[in-house]
Amino acid sequence: MSLATAVTGAPRCSGGPACVPSREHGSAVVDYVLVVVVLVPLVLGIMQLGLVLHVRNTLTAAASDGARAGAPLGASSGEAVARTRRMISGSLSERFARSVTASQTSVDGAPALVVRVRAEVPALGVLGPSVSLDVRGRALLQEEP
Repeated sequence: MSLATAVTGAPRCSGGPACVPSREHGSAVVDYVLVVVVLVPLVLGIMQLGLVLHVRNTLTAAASDGARAGAPLGASSGEAVARTRRMISGSLSERFARSVTASQTSVDGAPALVVRVRAEVPALGVLGPSVSLDVRGRALLQEEP
């Protein structure tokens, strides 16, 4: 091992094409930064989209199940709201179950129960707005024969 290798950790240049300084020296850092600047927001955006779709589908399923729970003869809209809140709290979080309402309406002249859930899905990071979701579940009410 020569003195130059021991001091600098690199062998002394013996004068060949490998010893010519390259104009691309350090370009790997720039390439890395440019790729990361594009890929990180893209990956976070895809994750945010997946989170919003998951929460929306879960809220829709809970609202539909809650409406079906309040549809049988003798059931109340309060039971539908309670069932919806239980399902949302068990699947996601209680903060998504804060705004659950049930109301009666008619579908093609038949009485129906509509359960409506409103929720805010937070952004993955601190920057950026939350996404507002408003989903509904419907079920036809049973009538006395």
